[in-house]
Amino acid sequence: MTPGARLSAAIELLDDIAVGDAPADRRIDGYMRQRRFIGSKDRAAIAERVYGMLRRRGRLDWWIERAGLDAKTRTRVIADLIIADRIGKSEINEIMNGGRYAPNPPSPAESRLITKLTTDKARLDHPDMPDHVRADCPAWLWPRFAAVFGEGTAAEIGALNQTAPFDLRVNTLKAERAAVLAELAPLGLGAAATPLSPLGIRLNQRWPVDRIKAFVEGRVEVQDEGSQLVSLLADAWPGHHVVDFCAGAGGKTLAMAARMENRGHIIACDISPGRIDRAVRRLRRAGVQNVERRALSSERDPWVKRHARRFDRVLVDAPCTGTGTWRRNPDGKWSLKPSDIDELTQLQSRILDSAQRLVKPGGRLIYVTCSLLCEENDERIAAFLAAHGEFSVLPVAPLWAEIIGGACPVLGEFLRLSPAHQGTDGFFAALLERAGV
Repeated sequence: MTPGARLSAAIELLDDIAVGDAPADRRIDGYMRQRRFIGSKDRAAIAERVYGMLRRRGRLDWWIERAGLDAKTRTRVIADLIIADRIGKSEINEIMNGGRYAPNPPSPAESRLITKLTTDKARLDHPDMPDHVRADCPAWLWPRFAAVFGEGTAAEIGALNQTAPFDLRVNTLKAERAAVLAELAPLGLGAAATPLSPLGIRLNQRWPVDRIKAFVEGRVEVQDEGSQLVSLLADAWPGHHVVDFCAGAGGKTLAMAARMENRGHIIACDISPGRIDRAVRRLRRAGVQNVERRALSSERDPWVKRHARRFDRVLVDAPCTGTGTWRRNPDGKWSLKPSDIDELTQLQSRILDSAQRLVKPGGRLIYVTCSLLCEENDERIAAFLAAHGEFSVLPVAPLWAEIIGGACPVLGEFLRLSPAHQGTDGFFAALLERAGV
């Protein structure tokens, strides 16, 4: 592909991401699947442009607005070419020449932007930028992060703006980590054991999983190290009866099933039949045989009442803002609205209130989000405990020592993981136990 064709593809994808509901990674994957003629180098270049611009959007918009223009996809692309790629007007005109597959030439207003940014010698960082702009964080979210991280806010959001590592989880139904590491070594992917999860393998680059034999044969699954740790701390054992209440495509279901050695029973629930149906192939590939899939009409589905107090473990991986996953989906920060947090926290409380009915005396309720915001984490647990006095918090450190081993990398009662501190996606987990009768 020509540079112009690559840029056109990036513009098309950025426009698609801006109006769609699916996250950026899924949009990009779908776009590439429909255009298999695009070579691997071109795919990588297009994806790098798209992800890079989403990560740099706050600073790009600051420069564009400083020049008196509206921030749109094309103006952001032009700003990115000047600021990130360090190219000038003549090179931009060569790329955006209106030729076959190339973007149309800059408009008069866009030409003025080029002149302004070039004259100002625009750089990604500028001393006049507010803190939230320099961190590429929406202004309204900055104080919410500051309430959690204080003076470390810039470092935390800076880590969320980096590229996520590519983590695999060894499926202990079929393999051991040492054997898989030896198998991956000849691929030259820098495969190494993850620092915290005893089941994790981290590659030094993304790699098509269908070219990894261990994945095709079900010996490994793609799963962030933080998600692996949450699945382990759910502490599902062989013979347990478990509900994964918001199972989605089943990543944590798979991890718990392996720990249960295919003994006992897991019910993977979700309000989207399509999501849990997508888990079928993964379950078969992994050799998992103790999982039942169940679509629920809502969090208050009658099935919940009929199965009250029957389960040893109930995992609630609640719908959330996903602020802990911005490394993978930086578009999420720009599509999020204050009203979304209000709606999600209400939904999280309703889900918790319903799911707790399934926990038997002495059983555990595990509440998980991939959010870093206090409203979705500590505040939800405080409200839940105020309404359900029969539950108490199990501090994470003793469980970590028992299940994972070694010193717990977090302080306090709850599990809090972040890219800046643990190198994982951002996760929160509260481990709650119902009093026995």
